[in-house]
Amino acid sequence: MAFPVFFDTCSIYGSVLTDLILRLAEGGAFRPLWSQHVLQELEENLAERIGQDAAARRVGFMRRAFPDAEVTGYELLIDTMANDPKDRHVLAAAVCGNAAVIVTFNLDDFPDSALSSFDIIAIHPDEFLLDQFDLYRSLVVEVFEDLADTYERPPMTVEQLLSSLELITPQFVAAVRGEF
Repeated sequence: MAFPVFFDTCSIYGSVLTDLILRLAEGGAFRPLWSQHVLQELEENLAERIGQDAAARRVGFMRRAFPDAEVTGYELLIDTMANDPKDRHVLAAAVCGNAAVIVTFNLDDFPDSALSSFDIIAIHPDEFLLDQFDLYRSLVVEVFEDLADTYERPPMTVEQLLSSLELITPQFVAAVRGEF
């Protein structure tokens, strides 16, 4: 079974970043995990930006594409977690899902002292994607080429896709640019 990775809401909010992550997962690089809490928070946040129907479609697609990604049975653990209270549900679900990694922009919410007893680390999406690039270089390149072919509204080149990720994953983008 592929390496289990839990995604905090913030790491699967942006459309290009999410498309990249999910296509890498489809390619077998890792097994994505999330929870009802994460998907609910994602849908609520997306609804403010793209409307309720579009947000519900996106979350529905994620559930259908990865039917085994949604972790359940973590609710009783939430209050026992020692990380930031607003993200205790994330750590509880990651523990129940046997995740090795939590991908999040909010690293301060997941101190090592709260994670170490569960053998889980929290990493920034930039670091996570760099790891994927190191491990699956040809898959990452293929995914970018496929994304560029599928984006129609608006159409996007690989360079435009990379540019859209540059502020949030600068090291990854710098590494990948050398492939194109």
